[in-house]
Amino acid sequence: MSPVPPIGVVIIGDEILSGRRKDTHLAAVIERLAPRGLRLSWVQMIGDEERLIESTLRASLAAGSIAFCFGGIGATPDDLTRACAARAFNRPLARHPEAERRIIAQFADAAFPHRVHMADFPQDVDLIPNPVNNVAGFYLEQHFFMPGFPQMAHPMLDWILANPLQKLGSDHYHEQAVWTIGASENDLLRLMTDLCAQFPNLKLFSLPTMQGEQRLIELGFKGARAQVAEAMAMLQAQLDARHVPYQVNRPQPNV
Repeated sequence: MSPVPPIGVVIIGDEILSGRRKDTHLAAVIERLAPRGLRLSWVQMIGDEERLIESTLRASLAAGSIAFCFGGIGATPDDLTRACAARAFNRPLARHPEAERRIIAQFADAAFPHRVHMADFPQDVDLIPNPVNNVAGFYLEQHFFMPGFPQMAHPMLDWILANPLQKLGSDHYHEQAVWTIGASENDLLRLMTDLCAQFPNLKLFSLPTMQGEQRLIELGFKGARAQVAEAMAMLQAQLDARHVPYQVNRPQPNV
């Protein structure tokens, strides 16, 4: 899998920080990245403050990030993201003709005088189609701007990953694990170290938990599908040899 830039999420809105609304965007992004073998490098949740929005976007751009940005692209006075993005990317804020056309097609005379302002974007952006109400999002320089409404934003996120970011990650990525029962991480540390040495291109994960008084570890590998299968076969053989009980392919074992 070829290297990818850092991937971030920016969630904008006082309503998230005050608790009036519960964020669902972070989970939606993680859920969609995981099958491609991708994970987030950073997350920022910020209020409707111009200085914070602009500085966050500038920092993301300077880091060379891919960023999924949610919120603040509506037409009310607290929707600041479009203007902040224009300043952060050093582009003038300009009316996008196609975005304007879509808004007028959707709302007719009711597009004026306010809704058409949602077609004011940083100059020379590309559009993200909105299947719910035809009010487009936009993207530039690997930064993707969507509304705060999950019903709109998450289908738009799917479109982004199927189109401009379709080559991001790998279809050959795979994760597989077993649940060991009764053993501690210390008991299995030498085994984990040996397997990591034998499969340096894979990433091992070891996630201990307790079920009642029973110690459990979700132990597995992630990476290229064929190598994961080989590593997991070796892991299970070594667990059998050590008489360590385990369960396969169960989200939470019954013990």
